[in-house]
Amino acid sequence: MEGNEITAIVAARYNAPVIEEFRANAGVVGGAFAGAALLLLTSTGARTGRAHVTPLAYLEEDGRYLVFASKAGSDVHPDWYFNLRAHPDARIEVGPDVLDVRSQEITGVLRDVKFAQLTALFPYFAAYQAKTDRVFPVLSLAPRAN
Repeated sequence: MEGNEITAIVAARYNAPVIEEFRANAGVVGGAFAGAALLLLTSTGARTGRAHVTPLAYLEEDGRYLVFASKAGSDVHPDWYFNLRAHPDARIEVGPDVLDVRSQEITGVLRDVKFAQLTALFPYFAAYQAKTDRVFPVLSLAPRAN
């Protein structure tokens, strides 16, 4: 088994109870995510084409959801980021609502402003950023018309 496969298995085991709790309680979870704005992102695997569900903190702005590819300060982007680059159409669960969305990366000064807003609300993201030279991508998830 390669390192990426092991990392994916560990992440899935960590995320599974969070996803279960989220769905059982209409988006409310405890533990490390208690009180955080949390959504579930279902993205399509860039290499596999399989669906992957990932809990993510977000900022809501003008009807769209901003997510941040921190991977807890890892030196590589999270898999879901690469999934969205390959397949920008995805699905999110926010509370009891399920929305089809299209992702778009936010760059430049606007990215920096949005990341500063996030770290003001969730200081641990600043600690994650301090662990790496990688700049965390910021993505907008905007609902798609059906």
